[in-house]
Amino acid sequence: MIKLTVGNKNYSSWSMRPWVLLKQANIDFEEVVVRFDAFTPDSRFKTTLRGLSPTGKVPVLQDGDLVVWDTLAIAEYVAERFPECELWPHDVAARARARSICAEMHSGFSALRSACPMNIEARLPEVGALIWRDNAGVRADVTRLTEMWRDALRTHGGPLLFGNFSVADAYFAPVCSRLVTYALPLAEDVAAYVQQVCALPGVRAWIDAACDEHDFLDFEEPYRLHR
Repeated sequence: MIKLTVGNKNYSSWSMRPWVLLKQANIDFEEVVVRFDAFTPDSRFKTTLRGLSPTGKVPVLQDGDLVVWDTLAIAEYVAERFPECELWPHDVAARARARSICAEMHSGFSALRSACPMNIEARLPEVGALIWRDNAGVRADVTRLTEMWRDALRTHGGPLLFGNFSVADAYFAPVCSRLVTYALPLAEDVAAYVQQVCALPGVRAWIDAACDEHDFLDFEEPYRLHR
């Protein structure tokens, strides 16, 4: 059976992507959670991952002797390992488009990721309002997300980016979570897509587990004034 090592569900956006992908596709896997304590070389987190992943980060997928440690590489491997799940669009052009937007998320949207760290159990509209007012980079990232999602939804007819659930929806699930946590302004159609993603059983399962953790880490929440 595939084994997936992840971090805290409340905070680990990178872990959320492959976990949701496997869960929503009904692929059996063993979950291993390595709690965030610190990211120094001698931390328990780094010590636990030493020898498993060359980067010392989560997520990590193991399938027998094979270890895959990059989120996008994990998604590609899972799609190839379970072709019957059709995790990429069947059409060649749509598949290229889906890979392009996943790669853009993988390497971009730094302003949104930096200013709005994932924190699923929190509701921080007051923080989001200040970020939206003061951070032009976040506004630009949300504009780009809106363009990207609208194009895919219009082209493929929804309700998800490429019609049916795909790697792309799993990849943007943590972004949807951020948009909810910080209550960033969204157009009606974009907000509807966010709600659609958050209602997926695989995403809902991650969200519920994140809310049940009750594991507050102050270094993950420098912006938060109260709980």
